Amino acid sequence: MIDQERDRYLDFIQGWAVNCLGHCPPEIVGAITSQAKTLINASPAFYTDRILELADKIVECSCIDRVFFANSGAEANEGAIKLARKWGSLYRDGAFEIITTENAFHGRTLATMSASGKPQWEPLFEPKGSGFVKVPFNDFGMIERAITSRTVAIMLEPIQGEAGVVPASRDFLTGVRELSQRKGILLILDEIQTGIGRTGKAFGYEHAGIEPDILTLGKGLGGGVPLAALGAKESVCCFGPGEQGGTFNGNALMTAVGSAVLDTVMRPSFLDEVRRKGEFLKGRLSELSLSLGEGEVRGEGLLIGWVLTRANAGQIVQDAFRRGLLLNAPRPNILRFMPALNVSMNEIEQMLSILEEVMSEG
Repeated sequence: MIDQERDRYLDFIQGWAVNCLGHCPPEIVGAITSQAKTLINASPAFYTDRILELADKIVECSCIDRVFFANSGAEANEGAIKLARKWGSLYRDGAFEIITTENAFHGRTLATMSASGKPQWEPLFEPKGSGFVKVPFNDFGMIERAITSRTVAIMLEPIQGEAGVVPASRDFLTGVRELSQRKGILLILDEIQTGIGRTGKAFGYEHAGIEPDILTLGKGLGGGVPLAALGAKESVCCFGPGEQGGTFNGNALMTAVGSAVLDTVMRPSFLDEVRRKGEFLKGRLSELSLSLGEGEVRGEGLLIGWVLTRANAGQIVQDAFRRGLLLNAPRPNILRFMPALNVSMNEIEQMLSILEEVMSEG
């Protein structure tokens, strides 16, 4: 990335895992240029070939049966909340409560802030939406005890990104899936950050060998443009005409980009390379952490967090910036790494070299 003074930066944030193919990749530039000459937007009142093409591609590579396109992850999660509550009104005697987890991040609308578990948000913009029951992440027992006749769904991130890259354990995810099925409630997986190859598989839920009832996608799906998706199993798709919509939802320009992104990410060997590079980056960071007496390195694929022994992550981010490296500190003691999925080994080595200099001087 180059700024207005022609200074170059190595970007390991990529718009918070948005630019999954990097800055201005030819696949996306070509899709935008070509589609803009044909059709940009026909309004969501009409199907277009671009909408149907991308929906088919998502259904083909995922566990869901239907797709509704949106403009942001928060909007997709709003749709998931609405869909679950509509389903509860029809099939679970009016149940409406959704169990979410502490430190979760689901968006910045009132409903998604209410669903999120960020402590600093608790006093903001009151009264926010009701009907969300929060339990500790990775605590199966607390989720089981929280289920009542009012519960319609459990909503989780396979990896809590904003909390500092905290993975759900596989036992936890498989247990929650079995529990939700046994109790007759829905499982919503928020894969805004973990979907579209970020973890080395097409979707994060694949690591645990489970399937959600409702799936939300965003960030990497658009590769840098505003595009998100709400997906669900056929048995859950109960919206009536006009109950979900949006002026720009599913416009031809954005969905053409989404198709180009999926075509690239789902190419043979692409995800193998994401896993290989993620393992290399994680291993090298672990070695550096051990040599410096720092903490755990965790995550999957190219979504990695490094836990530091001191709350100086923000200062490290600033020092790295001055050396031309863009990093993120989602918590005072945690660094987060979200490079493009097609990052080169040379770029990873360059990042590690700069980071080691910064850490050694800090």
